Amino acid sequence: MSKRPEFLENSMIIGAHPDDELLWFNSILRHADEVVIVFKDFWAQPHIGAARAAAIADYPRDRVTCLDIAESGAHGCADWSNPEESEFGLTLGLEANRRELTRFARISLSKVAAYPPGNIATASVARAYSANFKLIGEALRPRLSRQMNVFTHNPWGEYGHEEHVQVFRVLQRLREEIGFKLWMSNYCTNRALPLAMRYFESCPGSHLRLETDKPFADEVAATYKKHGCWTWADDWAWFDDECFMEAPREGADSASHQHLFPLNFFTIDDTRSRKWVPLALSVSVASAAIGVAISETI
Repeated sequence: MSKRPEFLENSMIIGAHPDDELLWFNSILRHADEVVIVFKDFWAQPHIGAARAAAIADYPRDRVTCLDIAESGAHGCADWSNPEESEFGLTLGLEANRRELTRFARISLSKVAAYPPGNIATASVARAYSANFKLIGEALRPRLSRQMNVFTHNPWGEYGHEEHVQVFRVLQRLREEIGFKLWMSNYCTNRALPLAMRYFESCPGSHLRLETDKPFADEVAATYKKHGCWTWADDWAWFDDECFMEAPREGADSASHQHLFPLNFFTIDDTRSRKWVPLALSVSVASAAIGVAISETI
């Protein structure tokens, strides 16, 4: 990028997790005025927060900061075959209940020293997810102004990440309040496509197409790998370019015909093993945990 384009004047990239700013915005990562990362700690990975802080301190550009908000652990909890939006981002379903069952079981086991208390979430996924919506908004509001160009996740969360969707929805609300220009990324997977298709009207808005900065992307990725907090595939290949489009406004009506703007479409392996209930968990404890899960997610 030989000349700084006008849309990067007074610009900010806001990514949910450390390395999101690299994966979805690397074409502008070197040139944006400021980079803000939302989440740092995650109870399921007790050492990840310190590793992320070290990577940010060692970042190969200045003005990269973190809001230090803890992850809710909501990834994978929405029904992506038929996603339902909520005031906090997306509605969390049975997966959140199962995780609450695990959390309650761990609390029970920690009381008899059978499970380390440091690896237990302090609140249910549903409660943490809803609380984070307010925390993110309060932390970002004083950093934003009407004259800014803000780049963030798209409303389907790139590959279908509930916390990416939440960050987008927070900024969508703040745009109505403050008036800045909000741009979204163009990455998508088949998992997220049902939600993505709801966001395009008959005539797509104009979009920006920029060449990716692969050398700088490799440098930033190496920094995350050095500090042990790279979360993406080691064999990930950067796209040749990225597109950014002004984000849709909340409550905008969809037209009868839909037209996608250019997408960087990819697939990921979404299979993972889960051990939700320890083998030693008794039927009575499991029953009690299910009751808590239901009451905390209604």
